[in-house]
Amino acid sequence: MTFRFPLYCLTASSLSLLPTSTLPAQSQASRYINPASLVKPNGYTHVVVAPDGRTVYLAGQVAFDSTGQLVGAGDFRAQADRVYQNLRRALTAVGGSLNDVVKTTTFITDLKNVPTLREVRAQYSRSAKPPANTLLVVSSLARPELLIEVEAIAVLRQSVRYAE
Repeated sequence: MTFRFPLYCLTASSLSLLPTSTLPAQSQASRYINPASLVKPNGYTHVVVAPDGRTVYLAGQVAFDSTGQLVGAGDFRAQADRVYQNLRRALTAVGGSLNDVVKTTTFITDLKNVPTLREVRAQYSRSAKPPANTLLVVSSLARPELLIEVEAIAVLRQSVRYAE
């Protein structure tokens, strides 16, 4: 469905009507989703689906299980593995998969963990077409025991059909 809206151009002397443009209708508002398989968030939403129904924004995922317990204290590999499991859980809640991810931002607290990060990430992502990624080394995350956090943007092949 499309709507036709007239475009107006304000000039120094008048307001003139220009040819109409065709704009796609937005079928829904953004959806805010907190899957039960992830820790209950405090002050943020795990998954936001844009009005197009296909673009998905995932909040930074850390190594917490669904009850809020840290997985892999002091173990970067275990934490990274849990982070990617959580990303997968978030995407599954909206009918997506890690193959739909087009952009990630990865935060780590120690540069020495980059080789391990690459190994773990390779287990979860498609090697032929990996997503765009920004890697940031930070002095600390939200809690001192966290060693990695990954946020993502995905574009689903089909619109979300999610009922809360």
